[in-house]
Amino acid sequence: MKGFLEDANYSIGLLDEGATLGDVIDNYVYEHTLTGKKAFFVGDLGKLLKKHHQWQNVMAPVKPFYAVKCNSSPGVLEILAALGIGFACSSKSEMTLVQDLGIAPENIIYTNPCKQASQIKYAAKTGVNIMTCDNEGELKKIARNHPSAKLLLHIATEDISGAEEMNMKFGTMLKSCRHLMECAKELEVQIVGVKFHISSSCKEPQVYIHAISDARCVFDMAVNHVISPLLDVYFPEESGVNVIAEPGCYYVSSAFTLAVNIIAKKAVEYDKFLPSGMEQTRSDDEPIFMYYMNDGVYGSFASKLSEKFNTIPEVHKKYKEDEPLFASSLWGPSCDELDQIVGNCLLPELSVGDWLIFDNMGSGTLGQQSAFNDFQRPPVYYMMSFNDWYEMQDAGITSDTLMKNFFFVPSCIQLSPEDSFSTAA
Repeated sequence: MKGFLEDANYSIGLLDEGATLGDVIDNYVYEHTLTGKKAFFVGDLGKLLKKHHQWQNVMAPVKPFYAVKCNSSPGVLEILAALGIGFACSSKSEMTLVQDLGIAPENIIYTNPCKQASQIKYAAKTGVNIMTCDNEGELKKIARNHPSAKLLLHIATEDISGAEEMNMKFGTMLKSCRHLMECAKELEVQIVGVKFHISSSCKEPQVYIHAISDARCVFDMAVNHVISPLLDVYFPEESGVNVIAEPGCYYVSSAFTLAVNIIAKKAVEYDKFLPSGMEQTRSDDEPIFMYYMNDGVYGSFASKLSEKFNTIPEVHKKYKEDEPLFASSLWGPSCDELDQIVGNCLLPELSVGDWLIFDNMGSGTLGQQSAFNDFQRPPVYYMMSFNDWYEMQDAGITSDTLMKNFFFVPSCIQLSPEDSFSTAA
């Protein structure tokens, strides 16, 4: 396997049995407090292995193609490449990232629903043949620029909750599929399968039932080749159909923790200045605090613009159990009214310079290179327990480049200032 990009400078700390991820976070909080209080991520790459084992145990017939846009940081891609899974890419840059890892073209799917002609040509040039399509215009564009493409017909899924507007969805309706397949036949472009997308926030099993049933209907119309009980019913092993999936958040969300620093604080005295929803929590004799952090929706919380974010962070500093809690809101550093991270939560009174810890932050912006208004992306520190490392070796999951990036983290990081350590990230 080829190595990762030459300029990707990262390392993975192997935690001794006496060291925990919490110790690592404590250490970097101390280090960053001394060096500028920059926000940072800590990633537990061992959780990627656990998620993959869980997938194999529950969804063994379904091959995962990891959605690169979810988290394209180098440590994540190296581990997932070593696991042997496929990659779902939405752009030329993402295809290049995984190709530089030595991933074979047949293990890459180009999934962008609105593709640029130049990027379709790039996919054709590099042998990436599998891509998605959901309308006649896109079909004609692909036929002109990549006639040997193998298409997955992207069908819309029913949103029974009514929370998502239909005009914001990608995917063709079931009634339009026959027309698109006839167009593909005229254009001599091969449709080899069906794709549907269901939001990771969807909790309704009925949505999956409808989507898989609709996929079966499309196969019954004309497609030749492309929730386990449903797959056994609609696509049994003897059908010859290969079932794949595009997990993203599933693999990486829980593996990363974000630490942010409080850079400003405001006590709100009048109801007209309160964020929406906080009026009901305030009593006349109790202050309400607005805290501004050194990261926000134009940085590591970018995905929170399009989804409801209810995560309440952990306060890093120790405080007494009987210490009073106050209604609080958390904001990013941009001074933009959209840059609200948490609208209403109860926290002890914090000071400028205190740290907050957000769990489950591995999905959304990690790996992107852009920055807003001089707020640079936080550094990422990768860790893994020795047990996970041994398990990875026993399973033969490794690469030469990956092995060079490991370093030992002793158990003495229980932490005092003298015990600090640093890594390249």
